[in-house]
Amino acid sequence: MENFNILVVDDEPGIRAGIKRVLRKFTVDYPFMDDEFGFTVDEAATGEEAIEKLKTHTPDIILLDNKLPGIQGIDVLEYITENQIDAYVVMITSYASLDLAVKATKHGAFDFVPKPFTPQELRSSIENVSKQLFLKRMTAKMHKEGKQIRFQFLSLLSHELKAPLTAVEGYLRMMQEKSAGENIDDYMKMISRSLDRIQGMRNMIMDLLDLTKLESAKKQRSIEQCNLTQLADNALATMQPSAIQKDVELILNANENVVLTADPEEIEIILNNLISNGIKYNKPQGKVFLKLEENEHNVKIIVEDTGFGISDEDQKQLFKEFVRIKNDKTKHISGSGLGLSIVKRISDNYQAKISVKSELEKGSVFCITFLKTN
Repeated sequence: MENFNILVVDDEPGIRAGIKRVLRKFTVDYPFMDDEFGFTVDEAATGEEAIEKLKTHTPDIILLDNKLPGIQGIDVLEYITENQIDAYVVMITSYASLDLAVKATKHGAFDFVPKPFTPQELRSSIENVSKQLFLKRMTAKMHKEGKQIRFQFLSLLSHELKAPLTAVEGYLRMMQEKSAGENIDDYMKMISRSLDRIQGMRNMIMDLLDLTKLESAKKQRSIEQCNLTQLADNALATMQPSAIQKDVELILNANENVVLTADPEEIEIILNNLISNGIKYNKPQGKVFLKLEENEHNVKIIVEDTGFGISDEDQKQLFKEFVRIKNDKTKHISGSGLGLSIVKRISDNYQAKISVKSELEKGSVFCITFLKTN
């Protein structure tokens, strides 16, 4: 059995001892794992002591109290970020506030656990972090170990589809049994939640299919003269049902015959991902503009939305695998965190340049510039 190393930073001996007791025999086991994971717990009573420990050893998970006798937990979190310490941080605090949550999230906090917490709340948070750790390790191995790791990766994401399926099944059974009454209006919230879950599954399946195409297309790419305008029109038609659900308008701005030398399936993946994000992270009655621009030197795909926008700090993480922007407005939006990393991988194959401009509460503009080949 492998272990994840946890550093508990809290000035209360009782809290540190309690966490050790809760995690002493706790293990995490998923169907896609070859073996279960346990936990080894180290502790620090102050922020200064934690930093000294971090100088010589990097734990997998840091449980970090904010209210400490010397430097505060948020200061330790800033040290972790500035020194690029590769650990997941869970803030434990009874002094939580919106300002603290925003600041901690900005500096890389993965989760929050309120104090006092129950053993189940602690286990739940640690289980969630452990899943991400396993996923991260698996991703690192994908580049080295070939098909078996890719199979495990697909198994992991397939496993993630089970939860929404269970939820939808539960809502359907409640409707079948008429547990909320005879009036269809009494079930509208269940229907709405089911549709949201189904959309989340559809997005995840799309990511799975896109990843499979990328892996299988390495020796089978079909480079040809593509009618980019037609591909864009098809992509908008594909995404129209999602746009209607979110009350978002899709608008195409392009000449009739913009031509790009590329694999049409790969361009389709790029368009679907960018449009899908423009819809998901938009506001009711928002808009997504898909623009195609062409001159003698290059072709540009530009997707602009009127959505939540992305902070400068979050923009630095956008194209990394499994990265999802988390804040109060996006925390309920499902996804695998793969879409933009897939877009980046495809664009790199064409030496295409990606740029992002975004302003919070005003929207984002993604632009991919393809150089024309002679």
